This record gives sequence, C-alpha cells and structure tokens, in this order.
Amino acid sequence: MKKNKVLLAFSGGLDTSYCVKYLMHEQKMEVHTAVVNTGGFSDDELTEIKLKALSLGSTNHTALEETDSFYQEIVRYLIYGNVLKNNTYPLSVSAERIHQACALVKHAKEIGATSIAHGSTGAGNDQVRFDLVFSLLAPEIEIITPIRDQELSRKQEIDYLKSNGVEVDWEKAQYSINKGLWGTSIGGSETLTSHSALPESAFPESMVSIEPTSVELDFEKGEIVGIDGEKMTSVKAIQLLETMASKYAIGRDIHVGDTIIGIKGRVGFAAAAPLVIIKAHHTLEKHTLSKWQLHWKEQLGNWYGMFIHEAQYFEPVMRNIETFLEDSQKHVSGKVFVELHPYRFVVNGIESKHDLMSSDFGDYGEVNKRWSGEDVKGFTKLLANPIQLFNHVNKIV
Repeated sequence: MKKNKVLLAFSGGLDTSYCVKYLMHEQKMEVHTAVVNTGGFSDDELTEIKLKALSLGSTNHTALEETDSFYQEIVRYLIYGNVLKNNTYPLSVSAERIHQACALVKHAKEIGATSIAHGSTGAGNDQVRFDLVFSLLAPEIEIITPIRDQELSRKQEIDYLKSNGVEVDWEKAQYSINKGLWGTSIGGSETLTSHSALPESAFPESMVSIEPTSVELDFEKGEIVGIDGEKMTSVKAIQLLETMASKYAIGRDIHVGDTIIGIKGRVGFAAAAPLVIIKAHHTLEKHTLSKWQLHWKEQLGNWYGMFIHEAQYFEPVMRNIETFLEDSQKHVSGKVFVELHPYRFVVNGIESKHDLMSSDFGDYGEVNKRWSGEDVKGFTKLLANPIQLFNHVNKIV
C-alpha cells in the first residue's frame, strides 16, 4: 500500500480536473480517479470522462456503475414518501452524493488508497456529505479537499490549469452541472443571487416538443414499472419518462433552502421524470390509502427527505422510516394518466382495483348508500360535543 496513493472522485468538470493536476504536481501523489454513475452518464460520456482523466495524468480511471443500487437503496423511498424539499426540489444531488460516497469508499479500500479526495468547495452541502460518509465508513483514510482548503475561485482554477497546459472551455465551465437518475442540478452566477433566472442555455435539454401528448404510467406497490402499457424496470421507466418529458422543458425550477452549514442556498434543477412521477404517485395514493396513512406518510416522508439532505442516511431511524414507507405501498398499484405540455404537465386521473372511491359505498356529494340522514345528524351532534363542552365551561362563543 503506497502512502501517497489517492482516489479522487472525478466527474470531468473544472473542480475535479484541477484536483488531478494539483494532487500530482503540488502534492506528488499517485492519483487514481473514479466516477460513480448513478444514472447521469451515457456510455459515450463515461468514455469521454475516462479519456479526460487519463489525459490529465490519472494513473488509472474506473467507472463505478451504481444506478440500480442507487434506485433500490434511496430513490424508491423518495418516491414512496413523495419527497420534495421545501415542496420544490426532489433531492437530485443530495441523494446521489450519499450513495456515491459509499461506492467511492469501497473502491478506495479495494485499490489500497491511503487518501480519498473530492472537489467540493467550502460553501456547499456536498463537502459535509462526502466527509461524513468517508469518515464513518473509512476513518483510517485521509480526506483531501484542494478546492475547499485553498478557497479557490473558478477563475483561479482555470488559470492554474492553463499554466499546466490544460485548456478550459469557459462557456461550459461557468456552470456547475450534476446529472443523475433523479434529476440534474445547475449552479452558476445567477444562482448566487436572489433574483436572477438561469438562461435557457444553462439547461441540459432544450424544449423541442410543443404538441401535448398523453402518457400512461403503471405502478405496482408504489414503484413505477411501465409506460404506455409496456412493462420495464423502474430505472428504465424513469429514464424513458425523463427523455419524453424533458422535451417539453418540464421539471425546471430553482430551489431555495437551508444548507447543512447554516446559510441559505439557491440551485437550479431540471427533473422532469421525478416531478411527474412524484405527482402521479401521490395522486394514486390519494385514491388508495386511508386518511391516516396519508397523514403519517407525509410526516415521515418529509423527515426522510430532510435526513437525506442533511447527510443522515446512516442514522438508524432511517431504516425504521423505510420500513414504514415500503409497508404503506401494499395497495398503491394502478395506472395514472398524465398529459405533457410545454413547461407543465397535468395528472388527469387514475385506474386501480384498490381505488377507495368505490361507487358501491357512496358517491361524494351525490349518493349515500351505507348510512342515513338520521345517522349523520347523530354523528354531527356527537362530533360537536367537545367544542360545546369547552364553550359551556369557558363561554368563548
């Protein structure tokens, strides 16, 4: 085991490109790079990242395929819980970083690295997520963070790379883009303000479809398992729906929230499939779950998302919440009918054998079949008793 062998989490972007050169030239380390694919890269993109890493001087580069396990271990629970941070953000990057960190630690141990490095800045959430998982799963491995430790600006990184013979495309470098199975996050100068919108050019997909189209989503026990009558894996369904819905520029927004380190943060994102799936899934649940199942799912789903965001994936209560969320999905099966439009989508309705809007029992606002008007009179009188008792004693009304 070489004491100067470092594994660098490498995405091919500006920050990690800087880290390769810095660790080689300034720290005299043997740099090994790895990219963790959680659904954000095609085969061609993975090849391009590998070639870039090797051209920068990486001793060896590895692509760690984690898309399916990322879905199984985290994403499906985000769907079960209808998780949207601040009712807006589907936790695209937050969820990925935890899973990526776990995969990187495993690989670092396999290659005998004594250090592990990442390109996070000192002002964001990712530094905490990576550091926490690394220190928890491999306390013996040193953590190196060149960008954070040197407090570098993007221009300083570019100048350093140029001085080492690496040309940087500034048009691409001005935006930090992280793409995965559960959406794409976008950071740039605009997201550092409280008022500026991201330009069209910042988004990875342009709107190319205008005419509305209908799509049928199939769910089994809370998981999306088919589109338009064709059965497929949940991962494939998410990827196919993303391709379909992103053509309408659906799922774009800017999330504003509280960071782990205590300051406010603003980030753009494009998450067509996640937003459609969460809304469709939630609509199906409204038809198939009881009043109190929906109530407690909302509470625990919010807690689960908050703990993922705050890097608390390994808190034991997370396994308890996952058990509850999965058990709640026993009857969340059926079809959801969605229409895709430019910049928006509409959930038209559902079809399920578990639909609690059964006409055999009663039609809301129309027909009562299992009770009488006299039953309602008595029920209402008893329902008012606690309020009448309080008023009788305290004379507030």
